[in-house]
Amino acid sequence: MSNISAEILQALSREAWAARNNARVHGPTRVGCAALSEDGQIFSGCNIEHRFRSHDIHAEVNAISTLVATGRLGLVAVLIAAERDRFTPCGSCMDWIFEIGGDDCLVLSERRPGIVGHELTARELMPFYPR
Repeated sequence: MSNISAEILQALSREAWAARNNARVHGPTRVGCAALSEDGQIFSGCNIEHRFRSHDIHAEVNAISTLVATGRLGLVAVLIAAERDRFTPCGSCMDWIFEIGGDDCLVLSERRPGIVGHELTARELMPFYPR
């Protein structure tokens, strides 16, 4: 489906799972994310949960904000690592994916390293996202 090389997908997977190991959680789900910029750089992030849950930082936003902090504004793909079946980004994370990556941004999830749960564009994942 994607036009991203197998080598890049493997690198995204490695980075997302490595970031997941650093997650700070109060709940049961550790999440890591790797974001691919238009120029081929990979940025990672993990979820950082706060005891007052309204302050949680999601892995996708963590990775995307790191991409933006380096001066990049184009997001090609995100790969999310979470040991859950059919894990997808929340609505807030999807807002950031659409904002920085657009309709064609590839959104992948893995429930185990190398085992893709889904591979969809942002638009396929949220077909009725407002424009």
